Amino acid sequence: MRFSPFLIITIIVFFVDAYILYHLKQHIVDQSEYKRKVIFGYIVISSITYIAIASMFFLGNKNWIGWSKNILLGTAQAIFIAKLFMVPFLFLADIIHLFSWLLYKNNAETPSIQNGMSRLTFFYKAALLVGGTTFAGFLYGVYKGAYNIKTNYIKIKKNNLPQIFKQLKIVQISDLHVGSFPNAKHLENMVNKINQEEADFVFFTGDLVNMKADEVEPYLEVLSKIKVKKQVYSILGNHDYGTYHEWNSKQEERENLVSLINFQKQLGWKILMDEHEIINYGAHNLAIIGIQYWGHSLRFGKIGNLNKAYQGAEHADLQLLLSHDPSHFDYEVSKDEKYKNIDATFAGHTHGFQFGVEIPKLNFQWSPSQYVYPHWGGLYQNKNQYLYVNRGMGYIGYPGRLGIPPEISVFSFE
Repeated sequence: MRFSPFLIITIIVFFVDAYILYHLKQHIVDQSEYKRKVIFGYIVISSITYIAIASMFFLGNKNWIGWSKNILLGTAQAIFIAKLFMVPFLFLADIIHLFSWLLYKNNAETPSIQNGMSRLTFFYKAALLVGGTTFAGFLYGVYKGAYNIKTNYIKIKKNNLPQIFKQLKIVQISDLHVGSFPNAKHLENMVNKINQEEADFVFFTGDLVNMKADEVEPYLEVLSKIKVKKQVYSILGNHDYGTYHEWNSKQEERENLVSLINFQKQLGWKILMDEHEIINYGAHNLAIIGIQYWGHSLRFGKIGNLNKAYQGAEHADLQLLLSHDPSHFDYEVSKDEKYKNIDATFAGHTHGFQFGVEIPKLNFQWSPSQYVYPHWGGLYQNKNQYLYVNRGMGYIGYPGRLGIPPEISVFSFE
């Protein structure tokens, strides 16, 4: 028997609600009149989650776009995530309650049980505090965090680098996911920040859309305003192939990909499909190499062919690779001896899971993405090779960002 994802989600949400509601009624709220108001408020707030699920079911995720979707789904997700953060504290309280009952059930001094139970107040208050803080944080991520673009400046070092390349400036953007945006305002802000850098090149490292090529049509005008001294180079991400959409035929799927590629050509972008381009700087050469999607997981597969793309670029003085998934660097670029001269790989894909903590001054960063991708955000080095994982500009799934802002990366060389 196959269950609808909406049914499964509804069942999970219902059981989490029932568990928290039980604790509200039995342990957290004491006064009867106050209890009724709290429970009523909880039910009203929780109803937002069920309204969001019903809206997704009836309107459809693919056709429903705009602020109404982002606000409703974002608020619903903030509510549910807050509840999930409450559950461990309530579960610990249940464990302590159980052990207290087992310890004192044959003891005539029942008041000691009550005294013991009163110490559980800490867990209940902690659950409420953590839940409330989490809700506020994720709600902020929807309204503000997703749009507060951060520009990061990175220096890449290379031994015996020709002087001409020390004047080079490259901007990287990644994971636009334009199908998630309610309007063009965020992209306009991004374009303005890119143009302020007056870069030689802009690298776009994949995932222009969520599902279909036509998502980019409303944003062609604003994306066409990206100014660069030489060229915008782009590659495809896993979402760009249209594999997340149910097509009527393979031919329709192929036509969608052709449309996406043509849209990028219309913007004046040079899309690299397992190929490279050599730029001459007098006696020295820069190789910009771009491959199609290459991932180590079975879910996405390996479409790209680095061996094909690299042929003819082996002897360039500076070799830069665009590859969407950072695991490509881990599994092939840094492992295969024939690619040892690739100086830097530019990737995206992870979004930093759009949630995490980064404190540059303490050299500290954490995100759930690190349990899936060892290299998930920022600059990494393996011997003489560098990998930079851009945290992305857009969002997908959760329509927000908390602690992992949208990123523009600006590179120089020394």
